[in-house]
Amino acid sequence: MLHIILSALRGRDLFHISGRVAFMANPETPVQTNFVKQIINEHNKTGRFANRVHTRFPPEPNGYLHIGHAKSICLNFGIAQEYGGQCNLRFDDTNPVKEDVEYVDSIKEDIRWLGFDWEDREYYASDYFETLYEYALTLIRDGKAFVCELTAEEIRQYRGTLTEPGKNSPYRDRSVEENLDLFQRMRSGEFPDGSRTLRAKVDMASPNLNMRDPVMYRILRAHHHRTGDAWCIYPTYDWAHGQSDSIEGITHSICTLEFEDHRPLYDWYVDQLGIHHPQQIEFARLNVTYLVMSKRKLLRLVQEGIVDGWDDPRMPTISGLRRRGFTPASVRDFAERVGVAKKESTIDMALLEHCVREDLNAHAWRVMGVLDPLKVVITNFPEGETEQLEAVNNPEDESSGVRSVPFTRELYIEREDFMEDPPGKFFRLAPGREVRLRYAYIIKCEEVIKDADGSITELRCTYDAETRSGMPQANRKVKGTLHWVSATEAIEAEVRLYDQLFSKEDPGDTDEGLDFLSNLNPDSLQVIRAMVEPSLAEAMPGKHFQFERKGYFTVDTRYSKPGTPVFNRTVTLRDTWAKVNKQ
Repeated sequence: MLHIILSALRGRDLFHISGRVAFMANPETPVQTNFVKQIINEHNKTGRFANRVHTRFPPEPNGYLHIGHAKSICLNFGIAQEYGGQCNLRFDDTNPVKEDVEYVDSIKEDIRWLGFDWEDREYYASDYFETLYEYALTLIRDGKAFVCELTAEEIRQYRGTLTEPGKNSPYRDRSVEENLDLFQRMRSGEFPDGSRTLRAKVDMASPNLNMRDPVMYRILRAHHHRTGDAWCIYPTYDWAHGQSDSIEGITHSICTLEFEDHRPLYDWYVDQLGIHHPQQIEFARLNVTYLVMSKRKLLRLVQEGIVDGWDDPRMPTISGLRRRGFTPASVRDFAERVGVAKKESTIDMALLEHCVREDLNAHAWRVMGVLDPLKVVITNFPEGETEQLEAVNNPEDESSGVRSVPFTRELYIEREDFMEDPPGKFFRLAPGREVRLRYAYIIKCEEVIKDADGSITELRCTYDAETRSGMPQANRKVKGTLHWVSATEAIEAEVRLYDQLFSKEDPGDTDEGLDFLSNLNPDSLQVIRAMVEPSLAEAMPGKHFQFERKGYFTVDTRYSKPGTPVFNRTVTLRDTWAKVNKQ
């Protein structure tokens, strides 16, 4: 796995990301290349598309977008920006049974969140239903399409196998007049659902099964989210997709490798119709460890209540990543580092986590939150007194300024930061030992208080009043520095500690008889009550913070309420990928 991560940094034959601002490249200036750009550069050199670059992102509105789609969004919009071209957003909405306006709205929100804008170029395959119907009539008139009465199962049986050719449908040689009549009657609703299809007349002996008289239309009485009940026949994805690209004047149809075997069919359709012919280019889809990308599997997770909706922070959906605290810049950076390849591979989740750590390190405010509180009483600090100390918001960004944190007689530290009988290299608090409290004083543990069961309930400590910043002994050295909060001024907050949803790198790799749910991680979510500094009381949903020494967190957009924020852990501070890379 490491070699994949390292190669993501070495090659850098990647595309430029510039957010919403289009980067207008000089046609005379060589563009940093990958194999997709090499194809485009060659087209520009030969003038195939008159030096135009017009791409599109064509999702099906049957689910929420995931991190794999994010890579495709960045590629399609990024390529268009880099070459001074355009990128359309088109919804390939040819299956009303599985589609919903909810998915349309979520897709548009995700693309905008990533920083891209399709301007006024929002299209739908359903916009072209009438044109596609006329195209189908053209193929029928040319003797290249026919109405078939075989059932779906019979069509599969007639198709043949990878090693054996298929056989012609008994309806393949109908006359043009009969096919035109039957197809028009299909549209008028004369026949029951599933009783007839329109099929292209290509080659039942083709080694490519997609070319063996593929289905173009099926009868389906289903309400469409845009066309309502106007149609009872719907085009298949393979029939609508290539022609939609052609209608929009797309020059480069960039898609994932599973469509490589479909390209000859798309080419056949546009060539038979004699219409504008885009160039389809396939690249490897994105696979990431510990994630499932199948819409069918993601839908199952949602429908069975295993996750808290499509935007559950454990989901690989863009909305889930957003709710967990990933930033648009970190996702774009990840897509850039992964690059564009022709061969499929699996990227370590650690690379994605590294990208968000790197972005949040530069922008997130440092605050203090104690996740497992242990009470500390500073016995020589005056009762009822509060001292305001100055804390730096982000040492990486001077413009972020400073804030005040209250220091009082009673504090909380992390329970794990104290040991009664510590090992040799434990540099935190222990009986008789000193540590520095972040932005505050050096304290010394004098006494340990326990309950009847022997559990530690409280530490009695003293503080050195001369060790605060600006005091005579401010630079006195101790080995440990702890984060803390005031016990009387801090607020209680719900903190949701997320881990990977699956316990196996490849969740689809299961024992016989089991499915991917057998690899669920039972500890993927832990909900705790923590104590956080009072500055966080009014933290707004979506705001990012680093809880010092504990990780990066964001304010949950679903469960937070004014004055009572709920925090989601985005990632821990431990950056295994970066440490390995430095060795």
